[in-house]
Amino acid sequence: MTDKIDTRFLFRMTDDTGLFQHSVLGIPNSKEGYTSDDNARALILAAMLFERSPETKYVSLMNRYLSFLLYSEKGRWFRNFLGYDRKFTEKHGSEDCFGRCILALSYLSSRQALPAAIRGCAEKLLQRTAASCSILEFPKAKAYALTGLSLSDNPDDTPLLVMLRDSLADTYLQNRRENWRWFEDKVTYCGGILPLAILCSCHGRDQRLKIGFESLNFLLDNEIRDGVFFPVGCKGWFTRGKVPAVYDEQPVEACSLMVTCLKAYKISGSEKYWDAAKYCFQWYLGQNIAGASMIDPETGGCRDGITRYGINGNEGAESIVCWLTAALLAEREGWMSSLN
Repeated sequence: MTDKIDTRFLFRMTDDTGLFQHSVLGIPNSKEGYTSDDNARALILAAMLFERSPETKYVSLMNRYLSFLLYSEKGRWFRNFLGYDRKFTEKHGSEDCFGRCILALSYLSSRQALPAAIRGCAEKLLQRTAASCSILEFPKAKAYALTGLSLSDNPDDTPLLVMLRDSLADTYLQNRRENWRWFEDKVTYCGGILPLAILCSCHGRDQRLKIGFESLNFLLDNEIRDGVFFPVGCKGWFTRGKVPAVYDEQPVEACSLMVTCLKAYKISGSEKYWDAAKYCFQWYLGQNIAGASMIDPETGGCRDGITRYGINGNEGAESIVCWLTAALLAEREGWMSSLN
């Protein structure tokens, strides 16, 4: 059977520095440079690809993306935007960027099947930077870091994890209203990471698990209708007391919520979450508001979104990483075998 995990575009978007941020249609746009955000996401993807098929080409990808994070680290923090000239355009990256880097390093540190040098390097960089989690202020940044730290063998013994989990739970309780089950007064990008962080960091009879399921159910009630995933649009988002923005829909939303639903299914066994995860995956394949596949068969890339005017034909780093991550998860669940 032909391999349905098509990595051509991931390699096209990667040079000897790292993963390019943007493209013009299917052509990497070197003028826009790179981000640590994208290279952190790609690092997790490369590790997943290696675990699926331990080939040298995936080791090379991990080396490149991990080296990028080594270069971006400064003062136990991560800078984000790097020009094509290999010079950072900022002195201090965002909190979200930091959280995503912590998640990526934690993921690699927890995967025993990875090459020892790669896993060891990730552990060293994680040990150097993790303490900076204590100064995080924004909920999503905390959620990215918390999800990563929850991968530890003994997460409850980690003071940073406990601090982040308690803070995120308190934020939810402060913002929760009768008709608003969310952590902030607005649902914005990558909303799935917030309930995921709670679901990953709470175990057994922990009452805070209710927060994870309640907030996830709120997202599903507002983003899935009649078996179709309608992510909150980035042109307005979803503010409390208003209706969700329709456009633009972005590929990162489908992957983010898919991961969370699969985690919720694993914990609860409820088919509701299994079905929701599948709807998120099918968004890429044409079960979406436009009725069009987001995958470019010519390049293997993923188009950047759905606008009110149609499909955005550019194929950036975030899009291809999220599509391939979703495809790998779908393959694990046995969904890829049904594709033509």
